[in-house]
Amino acid sequence: MHYIINLLFKLFIESGATLYILDLHFSEFLEFSPEIFYSLGENKQFFSQLQNLSLGVISRFNIESVATLLRVLAKNTTSIRSLKLDGFNSDFEPQLLHTLFYSLICIIKSQDQLRKFSLVGGEEFPTEFYGIVSALESQKNSLQEFIVEYCDYSTEFDILENCKKLEILRVRYCETKLSKILNYKISTLELVDTRFDASTILAIAQIIKKSGILLQRLIFESIDEIICEKSLLLDALKSHCPNITYLNITNIRISTQLLELIGNLQNLQFLTLLFVLDIPEDELKIQVMQFAEILPLTLQYLDVGDPWFNSYVDIFFKHCNAPLKKVLIGHLDNEKNTKALIEFCKRNKTLKYLGINRYFDLDKNIRKEVKKYVTLVTYESIIVNC
Repeated sequence: MHYIINLLFKLFIESGATLYILDLHFSEFLEFSPEIFYSLGENKQFFSQLQNLSLGVISRFNIESVATLLRVLAKNTTSIRSLKLDGFNSDFEPQLLHTLFYSLICIIKSQDQLRKFSLVGGEEFPTEFYGIVSALESQKNSLQEFIVEYCDYSTEFDILENCKKLEILRVRYCETKLSKILNYKISTLELVDTRFDASTILAIAQIIKKSGILLQRLIFESIDEIICEKSLLLDALKSHCPNITYLNITNIRISTQLLELIGNLQNLQFLTLLFVLDIPEDELKIQVMQFAEILPLTLQYLDVGDPWFNSYVDIFFKHCNAPLKKVLIGHLDNEKNTKALIEFCKRNKTLKYLGINRYFDLDKNIRKEVKKYVTLVTYESIIVNC
């Protein structure tokens, strides 16, 4: 396998090709032969237009080979726009660490305009990055998007304060301390599986207030914890961020305060909500009706794929007047809901796609009747991510 991979790569290099995307995931069985590096030296055009580079799962067994490849990249390309380090691991011997990280730093510093940087850690949640993140200082006039996953806080992240064009910040599956980096004026904020303790909520509220009218896309995905009313967050959004076009919140209680926020977002186009049910059924029916009525007239996409929402689909469609083009629900399994959906399609004349989570369980008679008015598709096929 090692021989075949090297042979194919060598033929590709010597074919005169110019590479634009390179996605390398190493294993202990992959190591580039000296012939590869000689061919790269003779065919400098191969990496000259590279724009997207992703490196993942670097093993101690091939670290020298990877470092050599990175040195070739640093020498022959200055056009990388997106760089991703996947499976970042600092658990190597000091000499190997220096060899690898120095090469990565050279890659970062040699680029003319690096716009997107992704750093994915691992189960150990690394806290030491050996100057890799700090090297982004050299890209402070071009970096627009920073993504960090499975990492813990490091003072190196403070360098982001100097990135004048940073507008997208995505923090996924990270320790609470990483909320310290949330101090920027941005247009897109994504927090996935974040512990919403008091200090984190305060940090999020501060970045919301600081971003103000610039904030357009917001994602809060809490896996284990409930984002209840959290008045500090919802108040900050309602008071400072009228221009949000994309909102995705999971594990939140449906409340008057939440409904008021959604109703005030007069530029909202995409909405995804995963509710927590802990209120009486009669009250829930009223809030579903209110939810349908307050949706902004700018809204085109709604994802309410919770199984519980199936029981209230009829109430929702009877009271909704938003010009929705795409709606995602859990299931469509009875005449009452089907009739309400069809009446909504006739009344609004905007709905083009209905995404159904249990699409393959859909009754054939319901499918036949509904498809006269709207295109039925699988839930996953029309999910919109920002």
